[in-house]
Amino acid sequence: MKTDRGSSWEERIVSPEEVLDKIEPGMTIFIGTGVAEPRTLVKHLMKSDANNLQDLELIQLVSLGEAISLKELRSQKYRLKTFFSGWVASEAILQGSVDLIPSRFSRIPRLIESRQIQIDVAFVQITPPDEAGYCSLGVAVDVARMAMERAPLVVGEINTQVPVTFGDTFAHVSEFDFLVRSTEPLIFFPRWPVDEIFDRVAANVASVIDNGSCIAFSIGPLYEALGPHLSRKRHLGVHSPFFTDPLMDLVRAGAVTNRQKEIWRGKSVVSYAIGTAELMAWLNRNPLVEFQAIDKVFDPLQIGRNPRFTAILPARKVDLSGRIALHSGRGNVAAGPGEAMDFVNGAEISSKGCTIFALPSRNRKGWPNVRISIEEYPNQFSLKESVDMVVTEYGVANLRGRTLRERAQALIDIAHPEDRQKLVEQAKEKKILYGDQIYLAECASLYPADVATKQSFKGGIEVNFRAIKPSDEEEMRRLFYRFSDEGVYYRYFSNLRTMPHAKMQEYVNVDCNRAMSIVGVVGGPGREHIIAEARYIRDQRRPYADVAFVVDEKYQGLGIATFLYSMLVRIARERGIRGFTADVLASNKAMMKVFEKGDLAVKAKLEQGVFELTIDFDK
Repeated sequence: MKTDRGSSWEERIVSPEEVLDKIEPGMTIFIGTGVAEPRTLVKHLMKSDANNLQDLELIQLVSLGEAISLKELRSQKYRLKTFFSGWVASEAILQGSVDLIPSRFSRIPRLIESRQIQIDVAFVQITPPDEAGYCSLGVAVDVARMAMERAPLVVGEINTQVPVTFGDTFAHVSEFDFLVRSTEPLIFFPRWPVDEIFDRVAANVASVIDNGSCIAFSIGPLYEALGPHLSRKRHLGVHSPFFTDPLMDLVRAGAVTNRQKEIWRGKSVVSYAIGTAELMAWLNRNPLVEFQAIDKVFDPLQIGRNPRFTAILPARKVDLSGRIALHSGRGNVAAGPGEAMDFVNGAEISSKGCTIFALPSRNRKGWPNVRISIEEYPNQFSLKESVDMVVTEYGVANLRGRTLRERAQALIDIAHPEDRQKLVEQAKEKKILYGDQIYLAECASLYPADVATKQSFKGGIEVNFRAIKPSDEEEMRRLFYRFSDEGVYYRYFSNLRTMPHAKMQEYVNVDCNRAMSIVGVVGGPGREHIIAEARYIRDQRRPYADVAFVVDEKYQGLGIATFLYSMLVRIARERGIRGFTADVLASNKAMMKVFEKGDLAVKAKLEQGVFELTIDFDK
């Protein structure tokens, strides 16, 4: 039915009614996705009372607009099939008005190519043809080209507001049987408002994303908040379902260069774009963004070819084992289990890749989001083995390689402070935590997150410093067993041979009212190891504190202890402490040098082979 390339494309412009006359009862119609929804055609289809428009099957990957309404679907003239339960379709699926096809997005093209999903008509939105007769599919490629190839009847809706995009987006006007002029504006989405909680969540997510990482974005407050926190990163790459306004900001800021990707180097690879009019204008003929079909963008093998691929996914709830309940309903885009799995698998294949699920510790009603169980919640991502990190506004829980007990401890550490005691009690009842597990409820809200910092040392070694957490028990235990007998004696003044749970949990559960413990951590996301610890404990009789340090023998001589000392001095001063005391064995020359290198005068008194040190901050 299509004409040759020599024909004038204006000859194929018809009214929507003329197109609908070609539809027969029982046909399956593919409709372009999201911002690329051909709304003029769809609205005429929905409003028409023509007798031939009966028992029609509509195929749309994701519905973002209002053209396909629940009211029209209830008429039983049309049946919508979708692969995505979020956004508009979620409510309709629950009501039985929409059929959901469970599938990973990377497999959808095969279903169409094999004709397991038959398509009789394809409605797609396009740009006006250029001088050579080529149109662009604009900001939603997904499976549109494959649908066009399989459909006997192909209709292009020309919308002058659609940006011309590069990649696998161009189709010659001869590939269309009919053309229709759009009378509907392009769908724009305002930027999401960001509150303080999401800003803190995003800051914690950004803290574990390395320079050179390749990231995937969707839409929502998490990604809107994440953009500014990533703006100072370098050489980020983008391989993402969606291109959004925050990603545009990162490209403009120079944070996204795509120079360290293995495929489509130098370009951000996406299937869709969603956002403001400013974004759409910026995308027009922009060579930095490559639009590809979902068999390329969602393919785990393609994703995994990019080193440091980081899948960042918003979560609704998480339980203490690491199982995730994803969002559902309006506003949810590309975060169902099927969509998530492709990018999670890609992160698992990627060298140094990781998967991050992020959520506030409580929902808007003040109910806990970190729970003992999420059995009652729908839309579950139950593969807890694939969850590397969970992030809230209270920190990052590294779950990779941890036991269920260690996972529970880490997740309790990032729950809302007022929810932690109940979680500990519930976990004890379920035998997830030890029955004697210590929990200092009064210190939950006093955790000094503000002391966290990063420092580089000799040999390019980067160390993250932060206050100790109860979930550091196992890492501190491993640090203890890495020390020589001499190292143990220098730190503890006794020949300790073991550090069992009962003793170590007392050590990591710090009373923040009288003590401060800082740990030094090395390793990338999900591969962190504690290599140093320093602490002071207030003297109950005077405004002084006793101080002690321990550094992994492999990392000694780099200046880490000296940095910890200066860090503790600053923190102690801010908290009203006027000086330090310390006991150091006379043979421990390395520790004596740490105090001598400091800017403060040290008084030393030697008794029975031990130096009793006093450091007055005011002198």
